Amino acid sequence: MPGIATSGIEVSLVSNKGFWLLLDKDELFVSYAEFPWFKQATVEQITTIERQSSAHLYWPLLDVDLAVESIRNPALFPLVAKPNPSFRRTR
Repeated sequence: MPGIATSGIEVSLVSNKGFWLLLDKDELFVSYAEFPWFKQATVEQITTIERQSSAHLYWPLLDVDLAVESIRNPALFPLVAKPNPSFRRTR
């Protein structure tokens, strides 16, 4: 008889489009298009996850923090970067 899962989180499949995350009783797809930080990550980096709280996940090998709600509804959390006017690029 297998042991009881205590973390409530597991990566079940990694593909070229993203990965499936089993979170408690939910299956969530983390798309590389929506979450580009994972696109070049190794399987070890993707599968090393800490559950900071019931609503917050952390990938320490990538230094990525995500709210679970942003995975469930990525359209509500658009990736928008605003340029820093004081930043000057050097050549």
